[in-house]
Amino acid sequence: MYSNGTESLIKQAREIQESELQKFYSRLIKLLQGKEHGHETIDSLQRLRLIVFATKYTRTLPPELHKSLLSLLSSPVEQLQVLSSAVLRETLPLAAQAENYNQDGNSQLNTHAAAVLLAQAQSGDDLSALCTQLLRGLDNRPSEGPTTHLLPHTLPIVNSILTHSPESLTEDNVTLLSKKLVDWLRYASTTQGGGASSGGFFTGSRSRQPLPIAELDGTVSGDFFTVLCVGQGFTEDQWMNVYSFSMLRHWLLTFHSVPGGTIADTDDRSEMDGSVVSVVSVTSSSSRLLPPKERLREKAFQYCQRLVEQSDRKAQKKTDGDLQKACLVEAVCILDSVCVEDPSFVYRVFPCIKALFGRLSSDLSFARVLLPVAQFYLNHGEMAAVDCDCVWNLVLGRFPAELFNDPFLAHELLRFLRLNLENVQLRVPQYIRHFPNLLKFLAWDSPAVIDDFVDLLPSMVTSGTALELLHTLLDLPCLSATLLLQHRSMCLPISDPGGRNLASVNAFRNPSFRGLFLFLLRGEAGAGDTIDRLSTLLELLSEAADWPRVVQCAQTVPILLHIFFNAVVNVADRTLLGQVLLVTLERSSLLLNSPKYITEIHRVFSRQLINLCKLHPSLVIDQSHELLEFAGATSNVYNKQEVYTHVVLVLGEYLSVSYDSRCSTKLITSCFETLEAVLFEITSSAPHPGTGCPAPRAITTLMSALAKLASRSHDLIPRVSLLLSKLRNVSSGGSVSWCEDDEDLDSVLTLGEELCALLKMPGVAQSVLNPPAHVTAPRWHQDTNVAMPLQLRALTRLTQAHASHAQHTPTSPSPHTST
Repeated sequence: MYSNGTESLIKQAREIQESELQKFYSRLIKLLQGKEHGHETIDSLQRLRLIVFATKYTRTLPPELHKSLLSLLSSPVEQLQVLSSAVLRETLPLAAQAENYNQDGNSQLNTHAAAVLLAQAQSGDDLSALCTQLLRGLDNRPSEGPTTHLLPHTLPIVNSILTHSPESLTEDNVTLLSKKLVDWLRYASTTQGGGASSGGFFTGSRSRQPLPIAELDGTVSGDFFTVLCVGQGFTEDQWMNVYSFSMLRHWLLTFHSVPGGTIADTDDRSEMDGSVVSVVSVTSSSSRLLPPKERLREKAFQYCQRLVEQSDRKAQKKTDGDLQKACLVEAVCILDSVCVEDPSFVYRVFPCIKALFGRLSSDLSFARVLLPVAQFYLNHGEMAAVDCDCVWNLVLGRFPAELFNDPFLAHELLRFLRLNLENVQLRVPQYIRHFPNLLKFLAWDSPAVIDDFVDLLPSMVTSGTALELLHTLLDLPCLSATLLLQHRSMCLPISDPGGRNLASVNAFRNPSFRGLFLFLLRGEAGAGDTIDRLSTLLELLSEAADWPRVVQCAQTVPILLHIFFNAVVNVADRTLLGQVLLVTLERSSLLLNSPKYITEIHRVFSRQLINLCKLHPSLVIDQSHELLEFAGATSNVYNKQEVYTHVVLVLGEYLSVSYDSRCSTKLITSCFETLEAVLFEITSSAPHPGTGCPAPRAITTLMSALAKLASRSHDLIPRVSLLLSKLRNVSSGGSVSWCEDDEDLDSVLTLGEELCALLKMPGVAQSVLNPPAHVTAPRWHQDTNVAMPLQLRALTRLTQAHASHAQHTPTSPSPHTST
């Protein structure tokens, strides 16, 4: 939202009257006609910019003002260029006026003028005409006119057109620019520009010879010019070499399917006198006869190969070292693009890429450079029939393990996996195995990478990894805390007093607990789903529950759990889903000691428990022993209310012969007795000190489950009726110890009365409480709320009304009785 002052200015700009606007235009025209443009002019231009931006309608400026703004595009004051460009981009061009670039015009082409040209192009034809004019200027020989001031801005404009409307470039445009890119990339001059000289005593005109370009290590270059060459100044064609390299990959990717010309490139500036061609990279005459597109590929290959060779030189400045890394990334990406376009290049490029990997793989400072190398191996390793294991062990092994705290690497590595997920799953078996390593990025900086893992997590869920992955996700806050401890122990010495008061730091350094932390820090899956002393580890890390990084990590776990459960049902059989269900029961009491985190995880477990049993009702029979053991623990009513309520719900709903023929009367009776004992215990005694009252929903769910089970085995109906009657009698005296709220108590008593009334008619109760399985019609009874649904209440009222009517109707005498 804008501030009040800004809102006021925007409102004034929107509501300005036409007469006032015309006066403002006239005043601004006079200001722009002056020789000097001071603060008043800039303030007026800023106001004009606000006026044209504040309305959704495109305004048309007076012709004189429009022309004055166009002239400002070539002003030496950049602020005037920026303001005039911003205004012109939001206004309509003059009628019948061509805004296209005119080579003979007086205005100098620059970035801001180019923005206006692109914004006011009315159609693809206009952009095509603009491209033609720009490229025609590039094709002029130096003797045909002064074009040097246009060159630095031409390629950025063409690149912008390439981004937004590549179809605007005709085949002739593509052919022409491909030729020019070959010239600039491969045949730029090899002497320094800017009037560089050797200096010294002999500095006369005869001694002012241009110096050759140098490499980054200071030696004289013996090959053609590249972006990694240095000097005291650069010539125009050297600058164009840099610009060409910066847009080369975009150009190749956009027009990789555009056929090149079939006529030999005989009229090419590349063959003109003055071109410098090194002995190492002289191309054959057959290469010069290639069509422009194929020839550009060849020169791109030579250029990038030279960059790879130059990157092995020791840079004298840190900035030059960073430039080497950036150019290496771009060079490898271009080589990859060339090989994608023409697979015959793979066998020529692979030795270079393999040597580069061998040289850089031991230095983790080149990690971001090695990601494009991994991309190359992924795309072409199979064709070249090379062993890629060393690449993936580095990228998926060492990188996350040792560079988990590098945000740039995390972003680029996870982006690489997302963009290539299908190929990675198909060709990189190490990907699934290294999921504990990749999750370290998430544990360290959850907000920054959560979007990546939303896409990646389903691919990590397999029948072999599901259980371990579930445990790992639940332990993600513990992993976050352990990474913090590891980072702290590496940065601070053991004797540092800052960590002495943290028990977790001491535990991390304690050899007896080292195995627990090493399990969390493992790099590969397969060491086991979890550890035996997990409760000990959770206790050691309990003080980390409120660390900011751990809290952020814990907030993402519920999201990832939902994604996990949605994915696991697609890859797991019923046996594995049963094991997943058991893990949810087990881990409901083994979580990092953070009340909010525990509550959220229990909520996820409850929802997914219902989903699993709804998809596979037989899971209730398969895991009935564990479910009954969980439901029979009274402490779970207080400590795990959400999970406990849903366990009871699925027992009451799906423990039926309608869902599984294995469901026996004995099993139903056993479940009934377990739930009966729990309900009797929590309603006949006060809660233990330190625990609150049981949730009303847990009590009503127990009551409903008992009624459902009794309706399936009529011998149990008297028992549940007696229990509900006792419950009503105990509560009739007023408040009770197990329920603090009177409204909740009324809801419990009302449900008890409804169930008792319904169970008096066993046939009706069976049809109401046990609808046919696998029916999508409206259900007569589902425990979605604490109170019974409307249909059940209606049946109860009808039953009560019928009984009342029978009591008040007098008995009529029999016609056969004598009076």
